[in-house]
Amino acid sequence: MKRLPLPRLRFAALLALAFASSTLAAEKPNVIVIMADDLGYGDISVNGATAIQTPNIDRLAAEGLRFTSGYCSASTCTPTRYSFLTGSYAFRRKGTGIAPPNGHLVIPSDTFTIADIAKAAGYRTAVIGKWHLGLGVEGQGPDWNGALVPGPRELGFDYNFILPTTNDRVPQVYVENNRVLNLDPRDPLWVGDQQPASDHPTGISHRATLKLDWSLGHNGTIHNGISRIGFYTGGKAARFRDEDLGDKWVEKANTWLEANRIQPFFLFFASHDIHVPRMPHERFQGATTLGFRGDSIVEFDWSVGELMKTLDRLGLAEKTLIVLCSDNGPVMDDGYKDGALEKRGNHRAGGPFRGGKYSVYEGGTRTPFITRWKGRIQPGVSTALVSTIDLAASLAALTGTALPADACGDSFDVSAALLGQPGAKGREHYVQQDNGGTGNFGFRVGDWKLVRYETKFANNEIVEQPLQRTAAPLFQLFDLAKDPGETTDVLAKNPEVGEKLQTRLAAIVAASRSR
Repeated sequence: MKRLPLPRLRFAALLALAFASSTLAAEKPNVIVIMADDLGYGDISVNGATAIQTPNIDRLAAEGLRFTSGYCSASTCTPTRYSFLTGSYAFRRKGTGIAPPNGHLVIPSDTFTIADIAKAAGYRTAVIGKWHLGLGVEGQGPDWNGALVPGPRELGFDYNFILPTTNDRVPQVYVENNRVLNLDPRDPLWVGDQQPASDHPTGISHRATLKLDWSLGHNGTIHNGISRIGFYTGGKAARFRDEDLGDKWVEKANTWLEANRIQPFFLFFASHDIHVPRMPHERFQGATTLGFRGDSIVEFDWSVGELMKTLDRLGLAEKTLIVLCSDNGPVMDDGYKDGALEKRGNHRAGGPFRGGKYSVYEGGTRTPFITRWKGRIQPGVSTALVSTIDLAASLAALTGTALPADACGDSFDVSAALLGQPGAKGREHYVQQDNGGTGNFGFRVGDWKLVRYETKFANNEIVEQPLQRTAAPLFQLFDLAKDPGETTDVLAKNPEVGEKLQTRLAAIVAASRSR
């Protein structure tokens, strides 16, 4: 299938950057970014979890650098993925909230991405796992029975094997490169937001048949005994089983790594664990006392271990930089009755932090963050402020690739901090957002944290309770050095600090870039 042509300026930029990147291939690290889904800071044993053991992640941390101030850029998935790929805050572009089942590609195809940086440096590039950034042209959306363009390949990826949305949204199919995998043209796939027929089985009409009941909103088309957001028909041969997702990501990643082990590579491994519907493979079910949420964390840890085994087997562990992160913080009941709340016990998914997914308190965006490059990164713990949004500029620095002047406007080179170089401090300031378009922000400068809630309410402020909406003042100020859990608002005692941060945040939000 013919790839959509790159705009002339983007093509010229790629050529220029490829010429400018003079670092020899042998000196460049391979890069694997492993992104979990909804994994909280406290969900791994190296960060203090006791009800769950994550030995593979613990080993990654023991052989690398564990960050105590590692962040994603938003407290929901689509905007974090947007910012990771583009190096730009998602709030700068409309339509970057949680993508719907039939959503178009939210990143314009002429955007210079982290995958383009890797390609300009001579890397092979791939994304395997959850995508959830839309597919197809704005105003049209995906052509499920034809070519799904533009998509990952139009954003710099040589190969993609993806879940197009997120698994609580239809359809339950894989997309390999620009086509739905195993789609039978005699059984076309239809996806919509309205029930296609009055007798179409849904989570409402056939609730008694479900193997995983819904608690809120996830009551559309039923597949594999689980109802979803949205509706679809057809594509029976293309549909997958929820329990097999984790295995499929590892299988495809290993195949791609083996095929591309000779030249430098960049792999974005986007796990669906531990997002709802939590339905880990049968061999992980019951692995913890925390229900399917805990079991899914164990499955994710297994996948990390499998990738590490592959690097060891291929002799690539000392040639590969691994970055482990999450797309946002934790949530318990996110639409299904899977026992996450009832079985949580004393487990604190967000660790010591307030809030989780959907929130701009620390727990929404401060997540597990680990880097490992054996032989180059000295094992330890770092307090440097780093974020997934900075991986673009940092990769450019690591590969000696110059960024175009208008690219990655909010991505800072924190490569020295990622590699644990002495004295490296990472970012000086950072903006956190929720799903976008609300005016709700967190703004960290050093140890000061300003919270701005334009909506006057906070979502998921207490992760250990059902999803709640609690009243919040427009501004709050916290001293994270003394109060990492954001329990005490000190704005009244520090009005000058608050005013300065309010002014500075407003300027950053109004500008087109911060770098």
